[in-house]
Amino acid sequence: MLSFNDFHGNLEPPTGRDANLGSKLDPKSTPVGGAEYLATRLGQLRQGTDTSLTVAAGDIIGASPFLSGLFHDEPTVESMEKLHLDVTSVGNHEFDEGTDELLRMQHGGCHPEDGCYLKDEPYDGADFPWLAANVIDRASGKPLLAPTWVKEADGVKVGFIGMTLEGTPEVTGQSGIKSVRFLDEVETANASARELRRQGVEAIVVLLHEGGVQAGSYGQCDGISGPIVDIAKKLDPAIDTVVTGHTHQPYICSLPDPAGNPRLVTSASSFGRVVTETRLTVDRRTGDVVRDQVAAMNHLVTRTGAKDADQSAVIDKWKALSAPLANRLVGSVTADITRSETRDAESDLANLVADAQLAATSAPERGGAQIALMNPGGVRADLVYASSTGGEAPGEITYAEAFAVQPFAGSLVSVNLTGAQIEKILEEQFNDSGTRAPTLMLGVSKGLTYSFSRGAPVGDRIDPASITLDGERLKPDATYRVTANTFLAAGGDGFTTFAEGTDTIGGGDDIAALTDYLTAHSPLAPPGTDRVTELP
Repeated sequence: MLSFNDFHGNLEPPTGRDANLGSKLDPKSTPVGGAEYLATRLGQLRQGTDTSLTVAAGDIIGASPFLSGLFHDEPTVESMEKLHLDVTSVGNHEFDEGTDELLRMQHGGCHPEDGCYLKDEPYDGADFPWLAANVIDRASGKPLLAPTWVKEADGVKVGFIGMTLEGTPEVTGQSGIKSVRFLDEVETANASARELRRQGVEAIVVLLHEGGVQAGSYGQCDGISGPIVDIAKKLDPAIDTVVTGHTHQPYICSLPDPAGNPRLVTSASSFGRVVTETRLTVDRRTGDVVRDQVAAMNHLVTRTGAKDADQSAVIDKWKALSAPLANRLVGSVTADITRSETRDAESDLANLVADAQLAATSAPERGGAQIALMNPGGVRADLVYASSTGGEAPGEITYAEAFAVQPFAGSLVSVNLTGAQIEKILEEQFNDSGTRAPTLMLGVSKGLTYSFSRGAPVGDRIDPASITLDGERLKPDATYRVTANTFLAAGGDGFTTFAEGTDTIGGGDDIAALTDYLTAHSPLAPPGTDRVTELP
């Protein structure tokens, strides 16, 4: 069984800090990723095996770079078909454009607004199933998509249960998912496992878009933590292995099931940079997996060897369609402008995006904004000084590169918030509920500064006296105009106080704000990470 997760439409090799993956055991940082190399690696790993299945654990589409995102990820579906993906679970990003769009991606049909992109090739849906056992349609009470999938391989039945994280509504725009409920992962998986066994299926694999974090190299399990640890302890012992995702981490873990027996839990990083190879031995007499003979290994998808010709053809076809817009120059930078290594620190790029959004909405008729805040999860790629495949000179930024930073096609809004509410939003960067990352540091626009103490109790980490706007202390009872994207303004990612904002004014598209800012301020230097001060 070959598995990967969180591909996010990365047809071309990732750039910036996502371009390389290394190991504590191998200090060399290796260039990895790209659909052409992913398909080649999968082909190599399939050689010499009796039976091979290729599976994924969600976020195959959504938050995608320009080449796929411009076409609502139809190119990625074609790519997945060409590399022979058998089945995947849904992830939270499969819902970025709502349930109707996810159903279109599965079943086919032209996009309701953009239509068909290729005259002679109408989109006919994916030839692999997306599984959504814990996503329930409110009207019918049934799963939105198939909950399970059974494959008979060499005379043995293998059942797959696919799920996204129960907390999907907290990290996804609400407007597109009002028609569905997201159920508990453990209860859903255990019920689905019982149903599969009633159908005579004993070899059972869970594809779960939820995961953990570990401190070791890409093939280790060093201090694994996160939601998957508790979930794995409660999943029915009838489930033989768990393929996970969401955290963009690589790991090969053995975690105890409720009976105390070791069970493999794996993850393959993100963006097609790693493939997990799991060898499942099945007893033909019982039809069940021989647990003590299961083994797994993570393989880097290195950019060496031949590129897969089918993937090259997919990329070339869609690049030809996108080239006029993709290669348009929108500005230039003096150096790399990057995200933080994790989302728990201030970053140049999130601050830049906040600056761009403030500039786009500061005029009274555009929102009258005084402050802009940007959620770190909405910043998806670095702005890199080196030239890219678009052929532009070093430092020049194309529309495609800017699009990759903010690929959600989001809108901006400006709202009224009091100084006290702004302080509370800053406190909400720190969260110990276990439903999201413990720390999500917002990008803050120029002029806003504050200090915090990471060691203080959650809810009391911001120093209120340190919050200043243009050098003046923020007044708790004064009203300020604050801009954010619609996801954050609706309380997404646990920033629930944002939803209390009033007097909403729309401020245009987020990508337009960024490209306009780049054009107006080029050559643009990194804005710095001195707006937030961490106290000892």
